[in-house]
Amino acid sequence: MQAGRAARTKIPESDWLQFDDDAQRNGVGPAATGITARNAHSLRRRTVRLPGTVDSSAIELAGVTVRGRKRDVIVMTTTYGRTLALDPGSGKRLWEFTPADIRSYEGSSQITTSTPIADPDRKFVYAASPDGRIHKLSLATGHEVRAGGWPVRVTFDPTHEKIASPLNISGGSLIVVTDGYIGDTPPYQGHVVTIALSSGRITAVWNSLCSNRHGLIDPPKSCPASDSAIWGRNAPVIEPGTGRILFATGNAPFNGSTYWGDSVLELSPDGSTLLHNWTPADQARLNSDDLDLGSTSPAVLPVFDGRRLAVQGGKAGVLDLLDLDRLDGTTGGPGPRLGGQIQELSSPGGDQVFTAPAVWSHGGRTWVFVGDGSGTWAYVLGGSGASPRLSVAWRSGNGGTSPVIAGGLLYVYDPGGTLDVYAPTTGRRLASFPAGGGHWNSPIVVGGRVILPVGNANDHSTSGTLQIYHLPGR
Repeated sequence: MQAGRAARTKIPESDWLQFDDDAQRNGVGPAATGITARNAHSLRRRTVRLPGTVDSSAIELAGVTVRGRKRDVIVMTTTYGRTLALDPGSGKRLWEFTPADIRSYEGSSQITTSTPIADPDRKFVYAASPDGRIHKLSLATGHEVRAGGWPVRVTFDPTHEKIASPLNISGGSLIVVTDGYIGDTPPYQGHVVTIALSSGRITAVWNSLCSNRHGLIDPPKSCPASDSAIWGRNAPVIEPGTGRILFATGNAPFNGSTYWGDSVLELSPDGSTLLHNWTPADQARLNSDDLDLGSTSPAVLPVFDGRRLAVQGGKAGVLDLLDLDRLDGTTGGPGPRLGGQIQELSSPGGDQVFTAPAVWSHGGRTWVFVGDGSGTWAYVLGGSGASPRLSVAWRSGNGGTSPVIAGGLLYVYDPGGTLDVYAPTTGRRLASFPAGGGHWNSPIVVGGRVILPVGNANDHSTSGTLQIYHLPGR
């Protein structure tokens, strides 16, 4: 009877245009999805075979014209750069874009784990490929735009510099960040590239090593330092209100002038200028012990008693509460000062954080949900503007990748093989579904469906699986 009612209920249509649904990367999707605490257990699983592994997340657009017909469409990119458009109701493939040089790296360790992004006009999508290029694709047909500067090369050495993080858009610019491959094989330098959506012209490059150089470094080894990967699942973050670009870097030297390893960094909205930094007091230890701060990037909180705050995780097993207006404890510009955070507290189980937190405002409170290999914990923000503090509200021992909130429910994928649905204010598990194993993958929730790609990029597989958990009739 319940399932029948669910099938007859009108399902609200929504978009999920990029990783974590918005440029701020808060992980909060549509307010209504058709999935509720009462019917979540009735979700059914549809399995779709893919020509590759999607070790990231999908995006979805509702009611767009693809192949001459108006419909909902899912878009995702495999580890070897095949970008696919699928009908979520049937799993039918609508189009596929394949990079021209895919045979030179398919099956190898040269991969991408980036999530594509839809253009604000909902006519194009942008996607990365392992050859270091960003492609602009027609949403209606999958055909590549080859005009102006498209496709855009964002590294001169894609065998050392990888595009792992999701693409982002701010204003009229696409923002791309780079990192290195497993094993940290030099030379590479994490950098931020901004690209004009209209022309494909690179408008700025900011290098986190040799930051006094303002273009793509050719070859990367011409900078004497290596690493400083920008690889967080939520990088780059766009600060609401200011448009500034926020991210964290991985292991590398730090000198407070041209080398910015293991630091939270804030760039100007155009991506050209470093405005401020927070660098932990134990940066040297993080670098020497392979404890990348940049295994995740800052999660921006709503303004609290006039203060702009953010939470930063990392491989050290701690969360740091930061003031975006006083990152290092001062209002000065970037420099060598260490420390300055407001608070330090444990990540779930004190484990390494490789995921993007979800930040949710509800009932006058700010909630932060963090998943790692030891569990999923909920934190709430309290105290006062003079002394804000995060505290643990509930704990689950079930691990997770990047959690998302949609329709008032919390969805967490455990890459060990489950998809869990929680009541976010209590931590009560409402439903749990079997899922394939995975790595960075995370769900999106729209239109009565949970869309979850599974599989591990490090298996170097040329096939994969998408799992769609749907209400009856969806």
